[in-house]
Amino acid sequence: MKVAPLVLLVVLGAGVVALQALQERRGGPLATGAENLLYVRSPETMQRLALSYDALLADLYWIRAVQHYGSTRLTKDPAARYELLYPLLDVATSLDPHFRVAYLFGSIFLAEPPPGGPGRTDFAIALLEKGLRAQPDEWEYAQAIGFVHYWWRQDYEQAAGWFSRAADIPGAPVWMRPLAATTAAQGGSRASSRLLWRQILSTAEDGFYRREAERRLRQLDAMDQLDELRDAVDAYRTARGAPPRDWADLRVAGYLRGAPADPTGAPYRLTDGMVSLDPASPLHPLPAGQVRLR
Repeated sequence: MKVAPLVLLVVLGAGVVALQALQERRGGPLATGAENLLYVRSPETMQRLALSYDALLADLYWIRAVQHYGSTRLTKDPAARYELLYPLLDVATSLDPHFRVAYLFGSIFLAEPPPGGPGRTDFAIALLEKGLRAQPDEWEYAQAIGFVHYWWRQDYEQAAGWFSRAADIPGAPVWMRPLAATTAAQGGSRASSRLLWRQILSTAEDGFYRREAERRLRQLDAMDQLDELRDAVDAYRTARGAPPRDWADLRVAGYLRGAPADPTGAPYRLTDGMVSLDPASPLHPLPAGQVRLR
């Protein structure tokens, strides 16, 4: 009596191929309606249908989660939503409870605020807690939960607690416990943020994590530069009684040596005395809650 589920599995796979071919011919992402028709959204139902093909189907759902995230992020449609992202990740990790990449990368996709992601830190934490229940000895899941609390929620007490929990798991790196202590003591200071990202950069095995760490460190550098530029604008305003009209005013007055640009080379903006990051910069938007220590 396994013929019907097997047939459904074959049809599901054929549908993926057909819709992917249609997508490539059209040169754009699939419509949300087509994606909704393609997938069984219940993890329990999918597990019953998967038979011995659970790992294969987990990969399929993960690939579509990545495609859904990428196409939604790149679309110019302001009404686009990441509504299928968590259901796809949930099914993928139910089919393969040890799907490390789906847990770790999926949580980043989910937590990233709009327009780069759905900003669903609650889903990101739920996904990682699911992974930790499946593999209690994976310290990286506990660290990642702390990371979500730290970077996106600015809840440093929760972050420190999760970093400490990660440190208690056998195999955790020696720097995890000092990170927990630093987070508890300094909260959202850029110094503690740099410590976190430098540790990830130096220890991450995945290229994605390394690139993300490099980007976040550049964001922190940009925030320091913006603070310095705002200090220069304030000093000019105090001395002249009016804000500078452009960067040339600050250069002539001796506050700058050249046209200021962020670590990626994108020029900073100066509008009506307000300094900001260029929205077209790869570093946009900058994270909230990162305080400099004078």
